[in-house]
Amino acid sequence: MDPEARKVIEMGYGGAERLTMNMGPQHPSAHGVFRAILTLQGETVVGMDAVIGYLHRCHEKLGETLTYTQYPSIASKTDYVAAMSSELAYVRAAELLGKIEVPKRAQYLRVLVGELQRIASHCVWLGTWCMDMGGALGGGATVFLYCIREREMVLDLFEALVGARLLYGFHQVGGTRYDLPAGWVQTCRETVDFIDRRIGEWEDMLEDNDFFLARARGVGVISRELAQEIGISGPLIRASGVNYDIRRAEPYSSYEDFDFKVPVETAGDCYARYRVRMVEFRESSKIVRQVLDGLPAGPISSRPGVKSVGQVRIPKGEAYARVEGPRGEVGCYLVADGSAKPYRMKWRGASFSNLAVLPHIIPGHKVADVVAIMGSVDPVFGEVDR
Repeated sequence: MDPEARKVIEMGYGGAERLTMNMGPQHPSAHGVFRAILTLQGETVVGMDAVIGYLHRCHEKLGETLTYTQYPSIASKTDYVAAMSSELAYVRAAELLGKIEVPKRAQYLRVLVGELQRIASHCVWLGTWCMDMGGALGGGATVFLYCIREREMVLDLFEALVGARLLYGFHQVGGTRYDLPAGWVQTCRETVDFIDRRIGEWEDMLEDNDFFLARARGVGVISRELAQEIGISGPLIRASGVNYDIRRAEPYSSYEDFDFKVPVETAGDCYARYRVRMVEFRESSKIVRQVLDGLPAGPISSRPGVKSVGQVRIPKGEAYARVEGPRGEVGCYLVADGSAKPYRMKWRGASFSNLAVLPHIIPGHKVADVVAIMGSVDPVFGEVDR
């Protein structure tokens, strides 16, 4: 915490009486159903309690009642802004347990949709974050509309690929459910080229805006030590100076075949988290182009299509698989008993772990900064409450 902010908290704020205030779960910037209980002295936040659980949907128990064939479509509904990432974590855990090989083409297709999903997810983050910070930016709503427009183009690609725009069921144990349709590759190239050009426009609108810089720089600082102690991941930990990305540290789905940069910033504030994600936009586009250039021929699954939802059985054992989602580490822990369903399942949601840092970095800031800090964390509450 900033020393001046700590001094305010310890000495009081001009003798002002402390006030407890609810922010959410119905607040527009609560990103779903998050409730923050703020303790205020004047306009300064001196304490925060994070209350979650309003969106609980029993995903982990559902996973124990559905077969390995059925559940990937349900996994989409955890982080519904990045459904491809959650699906992949689940099927990778099952594949590790069953020692199931995945064809090279399917691995490349997984990388392809994963990076397109990262682009689409970051579009939602940037647009809603600017909207959260409001009209003071002089263009918050404009950036939101631009980002949603570009996201729609990625969702058009997903719709052409799987027939759905939000929840996909694309991944399956042993490979992928669909291959690329005719003309899809050319449309994909045009889409990422178009979005790459737009990223520069977004940066010009924001980085030349004094209001945006004032609300992002030096706000919500997460030190390197705090980031590692709390266990945050993804853009948050990389914005605090930790060069860690699962795609590099523990490559999966042939990520070792691709050339990309892992962006790292050291300031640890809202602006650093913004810069990390802006670089990730372009790096994801670069990976997409590499996949399209080098996409191997061959099957998209190591097993034939199933005739029954209970046909896929995994031998006894346990495994944990993780992927680098747009918000950080998404992990799935499975315990198998030899049947067609997992015996136990547990999710490690990036949003859930990242939220733990908020009570450490919000005190000392003004009420108006709360929405800016929370938006920079980019939580999705389907993944938090599960």
